[in-house]
Amino acid sequence: MSDLLHGGRLSSSRTDVTEYTSSIESDVVLFPAVIKINQAHVIMLVEQGIISSEEGSLLLKALTGIKEVEVKPSLEDVHMYVEEEVVKATNQVVGGNLHIAKSRNDQVSTAIRMRLRQDLTRLVDVIMALQEAVIQKARQHVHTVFPGYTHLQPAQPITLAHYLVACFDMLDRDVQRLQEVYQRVNKSPMGACALATTSFPISRERVSELLGFEGLLENSVDAVSSRDFLLETQAVLTILGVDVSRLVEDLILWSALDFGLIELPDAFASTSSIMPQKKNPDVLEVIRARMSHIHGNFVSVTSTLNALPSTYNMDFQEVTPRVWESLGEVERALTLLAEIYPQLTIREPSFEKPCYAFTTSTELANMLTKKYAVPFRTAHKAVGSLVSHLSAKDVGSHEVSATLVEAFLKEVAGLSLKIEVKDIGEAMDPTHFIERHDVRGGPAPNEVKRMIKTRGQRLQAAKTWRDSVRTIQSKAETALTKVKRAYEASERSDKASSR
Repeated sequence: MSDLLHGGRLSSSRTDVTEYTSSIESDVVLFPAVIKINQAHVIMLVEQGIISSEEGSLLLKALTGIKEVEVKPSLEDVHMYVEEEVVKATNQVVGGNLHIAKSRNDQVSTAIRMRLRQDLTRLVDVIMALQEAVIQKARQHVHTVFPGYTHLQPAQPITLAHYLVACFDMLDRDVQRLQEVYQRVNKSPMGACALATTSFPISRERVSELLGFEGLLENSVDAVSSRDFLLETQAVLTILGVDVSRLVEDLILWSALDFGLIELPDAFASTSSIMPQKKNPDVLEVIRARMSHIHGNFVSVTSTLNALPSTYNMDFQEVTPRVWESLGEVERALTLLAEIYPQLTIREPSFEKPCYAFTTSTELANMLTKKYAVPFRTAHKAVGSLVSHLSAKDVGSHEVSATLVEAFLKEVAGLSLKIEVKDIGEAMDPTHFIERHDVRGGPAPNEVKRMIKTRGQRLQAAKTWRDSVRTIQSKAETALTKVKRAYEASERSDKASSR
């Protein structure tokens, strides 16, 4: 326990107990925010006439002099460390007033929110870097025919660009969720104190302004007791982790020789200690595994917060490290993927391979319905029977002929039709299949080009949002620094005039 708290309600404390409950090691990341919180609070106390400008100047100078945290397990947290250092640099009379009208309860929530909003903005940056890599790859492969899968079975031809736009969109929703949670993170609890505010005439709004928050968490009980912003952040990170694991799983599968659709860059693979031919996707497998840590952290955060009584509980300090861990894991994974995508070697498959031979069968059925007025369900059944017949003979789509289609229509539905040979050729051609699928959002090259263009606009909008929130934070920091320096200069001027 801090010496500042000895001799009051508690006469002594055990070192091992203090070390057990201490959060000082995980608090280090909050140190810059804690200093700014104290600076803003002191400035407000002076402006409200609660302490003198001379006291304020001394406190601000002492706060500026604390350059880093000395991690000592005997300290409970970073807040007490800062207060102890201020008292050492001033005296008990001046330094003892640093804690007027505030509590660790409102300070810690404020510090977490300040650090978290930086992390959220940086994470948006990292996602956008991956999106840019993905969309650049898409521009290169608008005409690259690629198999689309359902149930892990070859289903229909698309293009690689069409798939990559889907990856972009999945990540875009993650960006939107981060932007939404940012709004709720960026509210100031300061001035709520322990839970009931204070009888001192403080200005919560002024502290919020100096710290760059967009408004207050108004109700003081809610301000100190709410950790739903951490749970929401962890939930968003969990969804992002799921999305990353899906992207990674596709790359792992497609890089396998059985699929042979891509080759990973050597720098992000490894080989076997015994089998010299192996090229293993180790980096991607580790990413896949570590995304599960994020899911585990979500369960941990939820379980910790569940059924806690109102206002502050020490359980809260066990939650924050889980969120920091999740942020770190997903940021590292996204950074690696942003480097991997540009270096992927794409191997456009032959649709003559037996596994892809009948992926255009839907278009064959569509053609029979559109041109020959065969009811779709009848066409579906006839084409399905035809595919079953050819697959049993282990032959590919080149064996599909007008005569054979006519025969199966006759056998399945009793229809006697004359099918044009060119209609069969077009229907079974993967490139034709893709070009005909030009419905909005489809794989047709012109439609994919349109989608790529609009995704570029979305990316720019996200960058504009990022720049705007950083500008707000930068302006607030500049204002805080300007006021702080003015007080420090005033203190130096007073000393000079008294000589």
